[in-house]
This record gives sequence, C-alpha cells and structure tokens, in this order.
Amino acid sequence: MRRFERAITREMVSSASMAFVALASIFVVVLLVRIMGRAAVGDIGGEAVIPLLGFGFLRFLPVLLSLALFIGVFMSLSRLWRDSEAVIWMNGGVGPLAWARLVLRFSLPVAAIIALVSMEGVPWSARKQAEFEQTIESRDQVSTLTPGVFAEDRQGQRVVFVETLDENRRNVSNVFIHSRERGRMGVTVATRGDVRAMENGDTFLFLEKGKRYEGVPGDAEFRMATYDRYAVRIPPQAVLERGPSSRMLPVSQLLQNPVPRNMGEWVSRLGYPLTALILCLLAIPLSYVNPRAGRSLNVVFAIMIYAAYNNLVGLSQGWVSRSMMGAGQSVLLVHGAMLALMVAFFWQRFRGPWAK
Repeated sequence: MRRFERAITREMVSSASMAFVALASIFVVVLLVRIMGRAAVGDIGGEAVIPLLGFGFLRFLPVLLSLALFIGVFMSLSRLWRDSEAVIWMNGGVGPLAWARLVLRFSLPVAAIIALVSMEGVPWSARKQAEFEQTIESRDQVSTLTPGVFAEDRQGQRVVFVETLDENRRNVSNVFIHSRERGRMGVTVATRGDVRAMENGDTFLFLEKGKRYEGVPGDAEFRMATYDRYAVRIPPQAVLERGPSSRMLPVSQLLQNPVPRNMGEWVSRLGYPLTALILCLLAIPLSYVNPRAGRSLNVVFAIMIYAAYNNLVGLSQGWVSRSMMGAGQSVLLVHGAMLALMVAFFWQRFRGPWAK
C-alpha cells in the first residue's frame, strides 16, 4: 500500500507540475501579447508591461492551479488504467476509498494555496493594478510617448509623433503635433525639442526650428508661421475617479457588507478551492478507461465536465449578484450537484467487489 501511495503521489506531482508550467506559459504569452499591443499603440509605456503582466498572472493563478491539479490527478490515474495497474491494485485490496484518501492528501495542500490566493491574493492584485493604472493615466502625454508611434491624448484633442526619444525622456527629434483648439486645427512640426517642468507644476514641450500651420477645416485660408523656438503646454491627463469594486475588497469587508454584489464575489472566490477538491475526487471515476470504448473517450468527457462545472460557478456568481439566489443556496446548488454527480460516478464505476 505504501509503495502504491509513494509511486502514484510522485506521478501526480510530476503531472500536475508539468501541466501548470505548460498552462502558465501559454497564459503568459497570450497576456503578454495583449499588453504589448497596448504598449505599441501608446496606451502604456514599456516600463508598465512587466507589472501588468504580474498583476494579470496573479489574478488567474487560482484557475491555473485548479486546472493543473485536475490534470495531474486525472492523467496519473488514467495511466494506471491504460497500463492495467489499476486492476491489479484494486484486486489486491486498494479500493476506490483508498484512492480517494490518497487524492485528498495530495490535493488538500494545493487547495489551501488556491483558497489563500483567491481570498487574499486576487483582491490585493486588483487593488494594486487599479492604483498602478491610475498612476499611468495621470501622467502627461509626453511621458508616455513611444518613438515612431502616433500617440493620441485621452481627450482626442492632440496627436503627437516623435521619431527619437532619449533615455531620460526629455529630448526628442523630428516632432509632429496635430491639435484642435477652439474649432481650429493646428499642425506643428519641429526638428527637435525638449521637455521641461515649470515651478508651478506645468509641463511644456519646447520646440526648435520648425513650422506651424493653423486654420479651420474646409476653409482655404490657413496661416503658416516659421519659428526658432515654440512652447507647447502639455496638460495632465484627465483621470476618472473609480470607486472600489467588489473584486478589490478583502473577504472581511465582503462579509461585513453582504450586499448581492459582494456576496456574488464571495461565491466566486469560494468556488476556486471547492472546485479544485471536487474535480480531483471526480477524476477518480472519470479516469476509468474502457479499452472497448477507446482511450480518448474519458478525456473528452472530463473536459466537458470541467468546462460545465466552471461555467456553472460563473453563472452562480451572476445569480447571487442579481439577487436571484442567496449565496448559501448558490453554493449548495452548484457544488452539491457536482458532489451528487461524483457519488453517482463512484457507484457506477466501482460498485461490486471493488467498493472497499
């Protein structure tokens, strides 16, 4: 028995670790592409890519851990059936209850980590990400410039293009500025320029050796001026004040203010560890391989159950948030139904002489 436990535990650890690394790598690449897309159009600076990547990864860490844990248990037990080891062990007295105890010992520590991350780590990440994005939004347009990219301010009144930008983000060259002020369109070009902060807190872009064109769109009369030095005030970006959302609140505040929106968030966070544990136990009957039915049938069935279970958890959050159902009722309905399904699968797969 101990030999079996050590062997299958090592295999589950190995399978779950490889699954987590693979899932995390795919997720990081997809998230990085999305963030780099924002940086390419000038929404964020290059220095914001890594922090936003970290915040996004921590937010989805419970999902990745839960899925990796399920894959590790399911694939390890499926191999036992494919290689006929499961039949030998079960005929030797290692029944489904022994398998369930083994799976619980393996999955409970990981489920505890998932609970900690979902209850405390995810709201902390949401708060820090909101603060970080607000800091980015409050910066002036010049501080977020990317060489070779047309950057538009959030008011849609000015577009700035620079060909080069030094390391200190102060000196620029080959500048193009398109602006709209009081119904008039202005185009300003310059060979070079530098950014300066005044004592009163205003930021100015001082341009040298350039031209400015100004007029009303559709009107043939435009004014052109050549200058040796021209100053453009860069106003600070307008930042919308955002109140704290339920996703940012710690568990204590959610429970102290049990409005439907907060209870929906609590149901969602509680669902991560419960889903991980129930899916790991459900993987025991799902891992059964019938050689006559094909080896991939149970894999397809496991994927369908995982997707349906997670969708139900998401739906339950919406039900609670819209006051269609209480938090306790939602937890009992969704997770209780999956527990009942798990018991039915155990009975269907392991009834008879193996039920010990």
